[in-house]
Amino acid sequence: MTDQTTTEPTADAVTARTRATIEQFHAAFNQHDVDAVMRLMTDDCVFENTYPPPDGSRSEGQTAVRAFWQELFSGSPQARFETEEIIAAGDRGVLRWTYHWVDQHQQAGHVRGVDIFRVRDNKIAEKFSYVKG
Repeated sequence: MTDQTTTEPTADAVTARTRATIEQFHAAFNQHDVDAVMRLMTDDCVFENTYPPPDGSRSEGQTAVRAFWQELFSGSPQARFETEEIIAAGDRGVLRWTYHWVDQHQQAGHVRGVDIFRVRDNKIAEKFSYVKG
């Protein structure tokens, strides 16, 4: 009789960790906590923004991604992302969201979109953002 004990996590466990990582990231993001956000991203992280069209900008690595978040949060102090749905499968996840903001004239606005994530070692390795419109 052979021992069939495995040290590899099951697909369900990987999916659950991916979802939990995305939820933690989203919570830190909505608190505008750049340090917490960056602790949840890999050293070689990649972020693709929704702007400018058609492809958005791309930031690679902790330094560049941190700078992007700092600029976003300082320029939009009232910004918040509302989760519509999270779907996780293995190391991949999709977060459907609504982004709410208040502009310089105190006018509220929003846009809907999705983020596509790849999670590695309980950290975000990729975050690609897409927006409706």
